[in-house]
Amino acid sequence: MSTTGRRIVFTGGSGKAGRHVIPELIKRGYQVLNLDLTDFPDPSAGVFTLKTDLTNSGQVFNSLTSHFSFAGYDGPDVPGPPDAVIHFGAYARNMLVPDNECYAGNVTSTYNVIEAACKLGVKKIIIASSETTYEVCFGQGDIDYQSFPLHEDMDLNPMDTYAISKLCGERVGRGFARRFGVDIYALRIGNVIEPHEYTQNFPAYIADPAIRKRNAWSYIDARDLGQICALCVQKDGLGFQVFNATNDSITTNEPTKEVLEKFAKGTKITREMGEFEAPLSNRKIKEVLGFREGFDWKSEIGNGREARQGRSQKEKMSGEIW
Repeated sequence: MSTTGRRIVFTGGSGKAGRHVIPELIKRGYQVLNLDLTDFPDPSAGVFTLKTDLTNSGQVFNSLTSHFSFAGYDGPDVPGPPDAVIHFGAYARNMLVPDNECYAGNVTSTYNVIEAACKLGVKKIIIASSETTYEVCFGQGDIDYQSFPLHEDMDLNPMDTYAISKLCGERVGRGFARRFGVDIYALRIGNVIEPHEYTQNFPAYIADPAIRKRNAWSYIDARDLGQICALCVQKDGLGFQVFNATNDSITTNEPTKEVLEKFAKGTKITREMGEFEAPLSNRKIKEVLGFREGFDWKSEIGNGREARQGRSQKEKMSGEIW
């Protein structure tokens, strides 16, 4: 399928994930309109941001039938709905606002986006769910996962507000996909890692694997998340689906089996896992959508180390800071 000219409305594109996902979509030939309350952080990217309150149903309906930039006024046609909607706009975790606002904001915005897109005839909708739905990330106390690997068909019962709001969004998507006969894919997104965070954060993860239990020792590179979104847009006819959006490898130097035996003793293992397989499994998104990670954390740390060494050598040679 050719992607040239395909139009995507992306909510929350100015956030941590969106600022990397949108450029990946643009590289693949998509036109993207960002709906957010703040401008896209990289002015050079050429991304137009329409300031939109996603909890206001009228604003959402109007934003989905907006020009993508002022250049739209040069054409002969008034704007219509996009080809796809990707909804990342939300409170990104607990403790940003009081719990009732987190729940109300996330559930209402997701409902509004899905309803408007479906009623305007959009056939492909992708929503951001979360790794937190697997119960442990924001669970109270030192609790254990149900079993490993974590997969999309598990029955989930998280106790925290943010994760509950994400499960509600999945349920809305499932119902509207059935009602309107459209594709709605929910991405249970792992801990998002930006390029600079490999050398910044991973040394601590490696030194103390216990701190990664709440993230199931897993992650998603923000740029690979862009690839996943593009694959979701390209794959038609699946109805409602849930996909774990994570990279391949566990975030430790020790093999997966050793880490789980040490830090998740007694948790059931339901199938044989790869030597360094991430406990939050991405098997489905690889098999169904053809995802192949582009940014492995071990390679990225090596690249960052080489860049620092190169900088140090240049500084010694030239006396300049760059």
